[in-house]
Amino acid sequence: MNIAQFFEHWRITENPFRGEEARHDSVFARIGLGASAAPAATHSDFDKILGELSRPSTSIVFGEKGSGKTAIRMQLAQRVLERNRQAPDARIFQVAYDDLNPFLEALHARIGGKDVATSLRAIRIVDHIDAILALAVTDVIDDLLGRGGAESVNDLGPNRNRIARSLDPELKQQFRILQALYDLRDVDGHRAVRLRRALRVRPSRETVGWNAVLLLGWTPPAALVAWVLISKPGGLVGTGAAYLAMGLGVGYLALAIKRLVWDRFSLRRLVRRLSRQRRLLPRAELSYVHSFEHLPGALHRRADRDDSDATRYAHFQSLQQILDAFGFTGVLVLVDRVDEPTLVNGDPERMQAIVWPMLNNKFLQHERLGLKLLLPIELRYSLFRESSSFFQEARLDKQSLIERLTWTGAMLYDLCSARLKACRAPDAEPISLLDLFADDVTRQDLVDALDQMHQPRDALKFLYRCLNEHCSNVTAEENQWRVPRLVLENIRRQEADRVQQLYRGIRPA
Repeated sequence: MNIAQFFEHWRITENPFRGEEARHDSVFARIGLGASAAPAATHSDFDKILGELSRPSTSIVFGEKGSGKTAIRMQLAQRVLERNRQAPDARIFQVAYDDLNPFLEALHARIGGKDVATSLRAIRIVDHIDAILALAVTDVIDDLLGRGGAESVNDLGPNRNRIARSLDPELKQQFRILQALYDLRDVDGHRAVRLRRALRVRPSRETVGWNAVLLLGWTPPAALVAWVLISKPGGLVGTGAAYLAMGLGVGYLALAIKRLVWDRFSLRRLVRRLSRQRRLLPRAELSYVHSFEHLPGALHRRADRDDSDATRYAHFQSLQQILDAFGFTGVLVLVDRVDEPTLVNGDPERMQAIVWPMLNNKFLQHERLGLKLLLPIELRYSLFRESSSFFQEARLDKQSLIERLTWTGAMLYDLCSARLKACRAPDAEPISLLDLFADDVTRQDLVDALDQMHQPRDALKFLYRCLNEHCSNVTAEENQWRVPRLVLENIRRQEADRVQQLYRGIRPA
């Protein structure tokens, strides 16, 4: 017998125990997300992790691989979307800070450390704020300029253009500064121009004046020379008109050199300094030049602040004021998959170098900002080796800390039952997970076996192995459609041993 025949007998249309990665799990998408989500697909600590969305707060969660961290991140994002639909005037802006590859690669290339570990140890809290600002600002501008579309996670609303035009003039200038500093998609300056037009900001007098000088400044000396040549043929040399024309020409040339050479050099120097300060952003220096050349000089000076956390917090507050105008009352940052970047590759020390700068109480308790840090269990062991001064600075007692994301056997039984139900034909008669096993297997036997798996990924592997092992040892003619107790016990011992070896670090996942 093969497992397809087994599923066909029980009218199971899709393998309920195959999903091992939440992002690619269609069964989880049906039972774990949306308004029809099954309660069994949600961890018992989910409400604590979520907190009160009207007042976003920080949560720190540690969990093994396969314990459901990514599933929780997806559920958090979905819950925010649902709340935003219900309260359009008090929405939450969410930032998915879960793909660190481009940021870490940019940092390593810019620092040029002896090795990757040296570069990662140089990460500061301001670097993380820069990355979060870049993701948020880019998303806002995407939606405002039409790139985000109706399906945008952070939809600015149907009146986005009217709201943008009605922003306070000071806030418009702050918006343009944030775009020039943090827009990851503006490679040639066209988004800076489109943003200025969307905000209905006229070009500054300085810009208009310089453009007029460059375009028309050559006409007075040229007209003077032409007039003299026409009125006094051959009499230009040595005349006062000649000296006047020469003076006007030299003045025009000096202004052109100032604008096209000196100002360009000054802009390059400014951009080089700002680019070096934003070490985590995967953005070419030339893209900053193209963005800043559309800003008046006064905004250049306002953008050129020191490389401190106070500057970053000021930029973040400016972003929050802009989001306020569009109906967002808080910002939620979802941090996940810190062990997956190429430059990290699961190394606990490298993960620690990335995460530890974020464990700053001022950052974690920033007003109307909530961070959801879904971290590998290896960092929990590193955390408890830190000094008391570290805990005093991080104040983890305020951060809704969950030391270990655990699942009991009963929770896993309910989860697997919900997945089984979601994978059966709509007109099939209801069955339970226990019905797939022989009469001498009790519900408590299954619960105890699942309890030894500890987490969803291993529970799904265990059940799939039970079904597969049974099917491979009987023929279809035998009509044995239930898994015997002996198979259950053998697979339980093997999988429990595998899980223990995994926890001891002597075998891969």
